Amino acid sequence: MPATLSSHDVARLMAEPSPDMRVELAGKLASDLSGKRLTAAEVALAQDIVRILAKDVEVKVRAALSRGLRHASLLPHDVAKKLANDVEFVALPLLADSLVLTDADLIEIVRGNSGPKQEAIASRPNLSEAVSDVIIIRAQEPAVVMLMGNERASIASASFHRALDRFAGSIRVKEAMVLSARLPLAVAERLVTMVSKALQTHLVMHHDLAPAIASDIVLSAREHAVIHLSSGASDTNLQHMVTHMHRHGRLTPSLLLRAICTGDVAFFEAGMAVRSGISLDHTQILIHEPGRRGLEALYRKAAMPAALYGAVLAAVEVVDDTVFDGTPLERERFRSRVITGVLTLVETMDDADADYLLDRLEEVLVHCPAPASRGVAVTATL
Repeated sequence: MPATLSSHDVARLMAEPSPDMRVELAGKLASDLSGKRLTAAEVALAQDIVRILAKDVEVKVRAALSRGLRHASLLPHDVAKKLANDVEFVALPLLADSLVLTDADLIEIVRGNSGPKQEAIASRPNLSEAVSDVIIIRAQEPAVVMLMGNERASIASASFHRALDRFAGSIRVKEAMVLSARLPLAVAERLVTMVSKALQTHLVMHHDLAPAIASDIVLSAREHAVIHLSSGASDTNLQHMVTHMHRHGRLTPSLLLRAICTGDVAFFEAGMAVRSGISLDHTQILIHEPGRRGLEALYRKAAMPAALYGAVLAAVEVVDDTVFDGTPLERERFRSRVITGVLTLVETMDDADADYLLDRLEEVLVHCPAPASRGVAVTATL
């Protein structure tokens, strides 16, 4: 069977206009319009025949046309739009792939509320931020799940937040977002918080834990995850993340203590800058000023707990005396040095402050015994 349309095919169509013949003709037209072998006159003729077939009463003829023309750059826009607004069996191939369709076309179809069509559009390569945003606002859950898994789609940071607002109770949407490789840092931090709340409910419901105990467990897991998320982030993304956290009451003293005690200096600096309302460059100068008077003033301005200042000071001292080589062993050595510096403070503190400090460090420090006279052993892991 010839791969392209011939005068013989047209003659057959006139003599025997059966649905099967028209399906065959639609396939050949699609092949021609997808290639570069036609003259300008032949293209115009083929496009005219396509317009006729797009109105065919037989669904299978229109579907054959749609499947064949899904990658055709010479497909007339009016035909593409007509087929895209056809029944789902006809429309889906074009909606998934045709670059002839404009953003306005796609947005209009998303708003039409056909679930399968929304999913086909959500799977498209190189999807624009405008179309992605309309999918998040208007489409059904399966389409939003599809969009979150589409690594070739462009999605604005604000759109990610809208997805979390609208689908806060959707496990599928949140799981798809967790697996996304391009999730903005502030969205990832917020997502950690939402997942942690679900974990808290599970702990309370299934393990007979008191809500207060469950909250402590969840807080520790969340803070560890946030520190992990911030690793390697750019200054801009990190600043946006900590600002968002502070605005929602999640930039806690314990989180900043965890950051500095585990060597995440950039997170600690950015967090202190946001909490104190001082620019990042001036915050860095105050933190690392040799006399430590700057650190003390900054600490008060950031409204951090007085009982934790000694631990932060000890950690900063270690930071300024340490050159990281990036290896896990070097990080463990850093933690051990912080532990040694912090625990030497315990002997000089009253019992209430010492107990508070040890409680806050329990989820931060690696294995290390407390001073013998206190009779306390600190055993915690990250």
